[in-house]
Amino acid sequence: QVQLQESGGGWVQPGDSLRLSCAASERSFVGWFRQAPGKEREFVAAITFKGANKYHASSVRGRFTISRDTGNTVYLRMNNLKPEDTGVYYCAASTIGYAVTYSSPTHYDYWGQGTQVTVSS
Repeated sequence: QVQLQESGGGWVQPGDSLRLSCAASERSFVGWFRQAPGKEREFVAAITFKGANKYHASSVRGRFTISRDTGNTVYLRMNNLKPEDTGVYYCAASTIGYAVTYSSPTHYDYWGQGTQVTVSS
């Protein structure tokens, strides 16, 4: 069982930056999702086991970047934050690795508790 813990969320103003961290108990294919109040969980980004391939949702491409270190931590760098980026951000691990379903929550087996990101002036 993979355990995940997110950190780095907070309240920021539009245009600010944040870096989220996802500390995992083991290395795997990892995705970031977010969920705003009253909305479905939305794919943000994903990264393969070795970090060679990265995938970003069109809504964040060019502003957010997923990366990982040589250990078990995955990051989500978020620049030029907008109010519509507000939500709870979750990281998730998939035991099957890459598949065309990587943007679906059902692709992932384990989830963290989430970290709140609020973008407001």
